[in-house]
Amino acid sequence: MCTTCGCSNTQGAAVTDLDAEEAAQAGTQSQAQAAQDGAALGAREPAYRRVSEYEQGHVHPHPHGHSHVHGQSHAHDSLHSDDHVHSLEHSHPHSHGHEHSHDGDHSHAHTHAHDHPHVHDHEREHVTSITLERDILAKNQLLAERNRGWLAGRSILALNLMSSPGAGKTTLLERTIRDLGETFPLSVIEGDQATLNDAERIRATGARVVQINTGTGCHLDAQMASRALTQLDPPMHSVVMIENVGNLVCPALFDLGEKAKVLILSVTEGEDKPIKYPHMFRACSLLLLNKIDLLPHLRFDVEQCIDYARRVNPQIEILQVSAQSGEGMEAWYAWLRAREERAASMQV
Repeated sequence: MCTTCGCSNTQGAAVTDLDAEEAAQAGTQSQAQAAQDGAALGAREPAYRRVSEYEQGHVHPHPHGHSHVHGQSHAHDSLHSDDHVHSLEHSHPHSHGHEHSHDGDHSHAHTHAHDHPHVHDHEREHVTSITLERDILAKNQLLAERNRGWLAGRSILALNLMSSPGAGKTTLLERTIRDLGETFPLSVIEGDQATLNDAERIRATGARVVQINTGTGCHLDAQMASRALTQLDPPMHSVVMIENVGNLVCPALFDLGEKAKVLILSVTEGEDKPIKYPHMFRACSLLLLNKIDLLPHLRFDVEQCIDYARRVNPQIEILQVSAQSGEGMEAWYAWLRAREERAASMQV
């Protein structure tokens, strides 16, 4: 369990370059004999191989963190320091609310109805947890600053797109690429726990895309972004859209090295999301209120939602859009162009 966000410890995230995979498959098919006997490639490769894998690097130490103040100390392997082994089971309550079972047919020098408390240094455990969280975030921040420097050196504008699942991030990207693709150099990093579905959708628009699969991880981090940027190799004076894992909590904690965080909120989610998830709304520079074409069919108070968002973050910019119908998208494109021009002139 990650001490920072509570997500499970993943076995490793995978970065998949769909274009490189296609080229690899084409090369494989040209080696007919090698494919026939399996000598060159071994077992059959999946449709999309993992270009690079790495451990996420989350630290999950599990200190026991408490000591016993019996007349004799004992370890949790059921062996006491006086070297006798227990063979029967008995239990005694502890003031911290869990039981220790021991095997043995002996009695301790003290009774099991003892009322002196075990000393469990929970305050120290709490401090340790906070320290680990700070260490994880500090390491991520260092990597994020390196990403930011790498991007700035190439005059690349990177945006971190975040939302809950189903808010319309991928649809927004598809429309943006199709509307601006001819004049706006744009590539994409897709983040999901599993599948290449969104990356396939982006690739169909003609944009360059790399997929990150986080496994059980609930957010992207700076190290994942670094690996993906290396694989993506975006051109100078371009824009990189990073579509984060759908989640309104953890992605706000992890800087990827982006210039700005953009939040997509669907009107189907309810107008009180800004006050339910304040950290996410506080972290973002721009809120895109999406799917406004559905407003006639919903009970959604637009003005109340905007008021909540500005209560949490008075500086947040808010645009109302529909990636499906195209309504309001020109304002989004104008925002993008202004940011890209500033990045190109190194005024970032």
